[in-house]
Amino acid sequence: MSFERVLGQLRGGLIVSCQAPADSPLHDPYVIGAMAAAAVKQGAIAVRIDSPAHIAAVRDRISVPIIGLWKQVIPSSEVYITPQFHHAQAVAEAGADVIAIDATERSRPGGETLADLVQQIHDQLQKPVMADIDTLASAQAAVAAGVDLLGTTLYGYTRETQHCEPPGFELLGNLIDQFAVPCICEGGIASPAAAQQALKLGASAVVVGTAITGIDILVQRYQAALSDV
Repeated sequence: MSFERVLGQLRGGLIVSCQAPADSPLHDPYVIGAMAAAAVKQGAIAVRIDSPAHIAAVRDRISVPIIGLWKQVIPSSEVYITPQFHHAQAVAEAGADVIAIDATERSRPGGETLADLVQQIHDQLQKPVMADIDTLASAQAAVAAGVDLLGTTLYGYTRETQHCEPPGFELLGNLIDQFAVPCICEGGIASPAAAQQALKLGASAVVVGTAITGIDILVQRYQAALSDV
């Protein structure tokens, strides 16, 4: 599938992030595949999936684009979303159409630069890259490195933005004003109204995770609220 076709499919709709904590019973390829299939059946234009095993299970069940990533904790770096090329390669081989990577300005493991990683993914894997960013400065660096999509994914989840509360609508507006690269709003979208607002601001698409598929977190919230009564 060409870059243009994939990017064209990621416009104007809902992307569902189908993930689960590692200690959850839902953290199972079959279950993640079922979540993704249910989301697509109800109109999701794409899904966002973590890890090669889960991506492969989802690929067997759906034909819409998969934004793939692989969360890896590396002691020498705070970067954990598809931190190195071999992680991106495994994600691509599992069936992802787009590779999502951490594109913050934090130090990368192994000394690899963001530009190097993007070029390797383009040249060797022939896949578009979604840059998960946290600030306008990281977006500028990501665009300079040649990424194909910007996502507000890490707004509120880095040291620079830990005082910020997602969704990053102000950041989204700045990205849309300053860059021609399509922007996806991800993080903190907790209602259909918020998703609609993101599109009205100019987002190419909206990623929703916890509010749709986060059973573990949602049950914890309800249980905590009821325990206080």
